[in-house]
Amino acid sequence: MPKQLKVNNSNSDWEDALQLFLSYKKAQGRSDLTIRDYECKIRSFFKRYPDCFNDTQKLRKCLIEYLSQPMKPVTYNLRMKNLKAFLNWCVEEGIIPANPIAKFKPRKTDDRIVEIEIETLQKLLQLPDKKTFAGLRDYALMLLTLDTGIRPKEAFSLLKEHFDFKNLQVIIPSDVAKTRVSRVLPITPATANAVKKLISSRHPQWDDSVPVFCSVTGKLFNRYRWNERMREYSEQLGVKIKPYDLRHMFALLYLKNGGYELSLQKIMGHTTLEMTKKYVHFTQQDLKDIHEKATPINTLLKQPLNRVGNIKKQNKKKE
Repeated sequence: MPKQLKVNNSNSDWEDALQLFLSYKKAQGRSDLTIRDYECKIRSFFKRYPDCFNDTQKLRKCLIEYLSQPMKPVTYNLRMKNLKAFLNWCVEEGIIPANPIAKFKPRKTDDRIVEIEIETLQKLLQLPDKKTFAGLRDYALMLLTLDTGIRPKEAFSLLKEHFDFKNLQVIIPSDVAKTRVSRVLPITPATANAVKKLISSRHPQWDDSVPVFCSVTGKLFNRYRWNERMREYSEQLGVKIKPYDLRHMFALLYLKNGGYELSLQKIMGHTTLEMTKKYVHFTQQDLKDIHEKATPINTLLKQPLNRVGNIKKQNKKKE
C-alpha cells in the first residue's frame, strides 16, 4: 500500500500533481507532443472543476458529468485516456486514494478508412508551388507519406542524417517513432529526389539540427500548420483531404498493388496486426478483379476449356 501523501485543500494541488506527472512522463521518454496532449486534456478538466481534486466523491461526480457530455467517441476516448493515466499515477504516488474512472472503458469507434481517387491524388501533387521552399516541403512531404505511410509527427522530426539516399531509405529513430521502436523505410527515387531538392533549398545558416520538414523560418513544423496547408489544397481541389488520409491511401494502395499485411504492419509501425487489418478494404470491383486473377478455376479448368475450344473448331470444320 503506497504511503499517502499529505495534501491540503488548495486549488493548486492538482496543478502540483500535474507538473510532477508530466515530469515523470518526460523521464519515461514520451514525446513533446504526447506531453502537451496530457497537459491540455488534464488541465481542461480541472479548469472546469478546480475544487474536486481532494474530495474523492466530488471528483467522481465531476468526472462522470464531464465524460457524459455529448461528444464523439474519439473525443471521449482521448479525454478518458489522459485523465485515467494521470489519476492512476496519482493513486500509485499516494496523492489520491482511488481513481474514480479506473474501470471506465473506451467507446467503440468506427474505423475511418478514406479512399481517394488516383486522379485526385495526382492533381494534389501538382498543386504545391515548387518554386518556393514551402511548396517544395509540401510536395516532398506528400510524396514521402504516400511512399511510406509515415505518420506526420514522425516526418516533422526527421533530420538530414535520417535519410540514406544511397540505399534509398529513411530511418525512423526510436525517439521519433510513436511506438518508441525504430524502423527503416524504403523510399523510391522520386521521393528521394524531392527530399534532396528540399534539403538543397534550405537557408545556408540552418544547421543540421533543423528538421528537414520545417517552416520557412527554420522552426519546427507541426500538425496544426500541416492541417492548414492541406485544407488550402483541398479547397483548390474541391475534395477534402487530411494529412492522415495520405497515410491511409498508402496502406490501401500498397495492399491493392500486391503488398502483404505483415510487411505493411512493419512499414507503418503498427504494434499489432489487428491495427493493420483495418486497411484491408477493397471495393467490389477490386474483389472482382482479384478473383478473376486468383480463382483456382483458372488452373483447374485450363486444359478442359482448351479441349472444348478444340472440339468447337473441329465441329466447324466438319460443317
